[in-house]
Amino acid sequence: MTNRNNQRDNLTEEKLNSSEAFFLKYRKAIIYGAIAVIAVIASVIIYNTYVAGPREDKASTVLAKGHKYFNNDEFEKALKGDGAGFPGFLAVADDYSSTDAGNLANLYAGLCYAQLGKWNDAITYIEKFDGQDDNMISPAAEGALGNAYAHINQLDKAVEHLKKAAKLADNNSLSPTFLVQAGEILESQGKKEEALELYMQVKNKYFNSMQYQTIDKYIERVTTK
Repeated sequence: MTNRNNQRDNLTEEKLNSSEAFFLKYRKAIIYGAIAVIAVIASVIIYNTYVAGPREDKASTVLAKGHKYFNNDEFEKALKGDGAGFPGFLAVADDYSSTDAGNLANLYAGLCYAQLGKWNDAITYIEKFDGQDDNMISPAAEGALGNAYAHINQLDKAVEHLKKAAKLADNNSLSPTFLVQAGEILESQGKKEEALELYMQVKNKYFNSMQYQTIDKYIERVTTK
């Protein structure tokens, strides 16, 4: 069965144009690994900033339990509850819809859905989250949203949110990651000049980043005819 699937995938790729083939080749590097990293980053930031601090608040205590399930990769339980006192992020988002806890539960729920590969649901809940332009959580949320859109092949929206994430973060850790992701998606669409602009941002602005060490190969790729 595996061999048959591989043969079918090879035949399919041969029928695609070069930009589509490029995206298939790089999609795991562009998306799959990044969504997990972004989810963890967002989760840690949320917990340390908004949950661990105000523990006396009942809703925050509930979120802290959900965070534990999230960290243990128990995403269904984190979403829908454990039947033993924790109602799940979906219920928290609904029951505390007008509170900070309910707002954060939306983001957690979206990240859980992303980890489960339920991308449309991920988009629905991440878009409900209001980061109020927080310079740590908002970039991670925007990056996760961009990756979710990439998974459902809404690539223009993916690029839009990844660029916004990079702008909101404006640091050497997250911004270059989002810019390179957006650039690779643009390459997959045949938009080399737009991709080059993003790669040059990494080279000219984020020279203390890890991505700076390899950005020249991206620049060479889009400038070589």
